[in-house]
Amino acid sequence: MAELRSRRSNLAVPGSNPRFLEKAKGLPTDQVFLDLEDACAPLAKPGARKNIVAALNEGGWGDKIRTVRVNDWTTEWTFQDVLEVVGGAGANLDAIMLPKVQDAAQVKALDLLLTQIEKANGLEIGKIGIEAQIETAQGLINVNDIAFASDRIETIIFGPADFMASINMKSLVVGALHPDYPGDPFHYILMQILMAARARGVQAIDGPFLQVRDVPAFEEVAKRSAMLGFDGKWVLHPGQIDAANEIYAPSQEDYDHAELILDAYDWATSEAGGKKGSAMLGDEMIDEASRKMALVIAGKGRAAGMSRTSSFTPPES
Repeated sequence: MAELRSRRSNLAVPGSNPRFLEKAKGLPTDQVFLDLEDACAPLAKPGARKNIVAALNEGGWGDKIRTVRVNDWTTEWTFQDVLEVVGGAGANLDAIMLPKVQDAAQVKALDLLLTQIEKANGLEIGKIGIEAQIETAQGLINVNDIAFASDRIETIIFGPADFMASINMKSLVVGALHPDYPGDPFHYILMQILMAARARGVQAIDGPFLQVRDVPAFEEVAKRSAMLGFDGKWVLHPGQIDAANEIYAPSQEDYDHAELILDAYDWATSEAGGKKGSAMLGDEMIDEASRKMALVIAGKGRAAGMSRTSSFTPPES
């Protein structure tokens, strides 16, 4: 698996709006996805492709992950989306997001097309990743096969609006809990996506929350998927970015503690530390399982650019 890159906040940017494309470059989001699908009207899609190619080639994106969401394979636009965007700006593109993925064959088809375009344009083969968006009942049933369909897969993403329509969910509030349901109606879906992503060794991303001005409600929903282990969430408005960046990163206390566990366990298992399989860190016993848990938290913190505020001192013998 490639080195973990932070995807706490994933900003949707309509490709049909050059002003929004330019503004997105200066926002503190970990990832942008420049959208050719739902955010673009059919008549605006050809122009949006050109806008996106120009914006990617102009640069100014900093360390952001640059992704383009193309249209799904059931439409007449997918081939031309990929051909123009990757052919025109493949050197400045990190991944293609494929929406409404139904089965592994759709991912394999995109992989093959990307390989052809990379070869034709002298790009590194396999450089451009694939982000698979699960938005239908059929896609969820096949999510495990989808996750393993290509070495290019980097994320598995939940798309709540289309999914709600796919299963005839009785709600028009996208991404939120419902007072008539005694729990989280999306929990099963999120866990299925998370299990597939983790089995494959890639990141899991939660979908959008459409009430963009209600940041406290966004935070409530985001905390649920972050607690499960999701790596980030879509943001549809700049006001949601800071909340996502904070929620999907460890707290400073947890990050420091994770790094201390790793240092303490490394020392305890060494010759100097007595080659022990378990040790005490303060009042806490740590072992190999503790190390694995700490690696997760430390990895998220490092990817988010966090710095330690404490250091490990070996105990006196």
